[in-house]
Amino acid sequence: MFNPKTDRIKKIYQNQPKGVDQLMSIFSGKVNMYIDYANVRPWADTLGWHIDVRRLKQFINSFSCVDKINFYVGCLDGNTDSMKFIRDIKKYKYELRTKPVKIMKYSIDTTSVPLQSTVLINQFMRSALVRKLEVAEIENINRIFSNLNKRDIYYIEDRKCNFDVELGSDMIMNLKQNDISTYVLWSGDSDFADSVEQILNAGKKVILFATARKVATELNGLRSKGLFIFDIKKIKNYICWRKEIDAGLA
Repeated sequence: MFNPKTDRIKKIYQNQPKGVDQLMSIFSGKVNMYIDYANVRPWADTLGWHIDVRRLKQFINSFSCVDKINFYVGCLDGNTDSMKFIRDIKKYKYELRTKPVKIMKYSIDTTSVPLQSTVLINQFMRSALVRKLEVAEIENINRIFSNLNKRDIYYIEDRKCNFDVELGSDMIMNLKQNDISTYVLWSGDSDFADSVEQILNAGKKVILFATARKVATELNGLRSKGLFIFDIKKIKNYICWRKEIDAGLA
């Protein structure tokens, strides 16, 4: 079931077989993977290492039961790094789903905005948190905005590209086709809880690839229905950047 595609993978497996052996014990039948890269990429901040998509593909391909690796990522038009990344995903033969990243602009222009107003703050904080702020704290935040204005910064850009609908729809479509036994979701986002629950209720197996403290409560609650959460730290050396692999295994 596990046939290392490179000598490096074979070497790592000989030294650290535990994570792979666990996956072999829980994979069954035909396996599909769904990688929500917008949720996976920020894991680097928690893990202290980065996922190398070339090594990831080599590793996953070493499991003979994996049928498709669906990869969801936005493309920032005109951005050299983003365009190269998309080309790499195609080159490594993932099943790519992409669409343009939207650039959202939020005003922080304090002109005519009272110091005690939350009108600008409301764009960046949930209302439940804003209600907890003292007047002095609100004023301090608005002063920060004002200081940014003095540096000719009057709006904040944010990028948005959500694949919740596409990914969830793909999983349910595969469920209706009834040819997939194990669904592997790379995301801890609560938006997938409904799709995951439907798949579990249909008697299929769902494995969540995630990292500690990055799994939504709604998904954690599905453990009782059979959801298995696999900590990707167990396969770090197979899928991280070369310079971050443990000494002697690179």
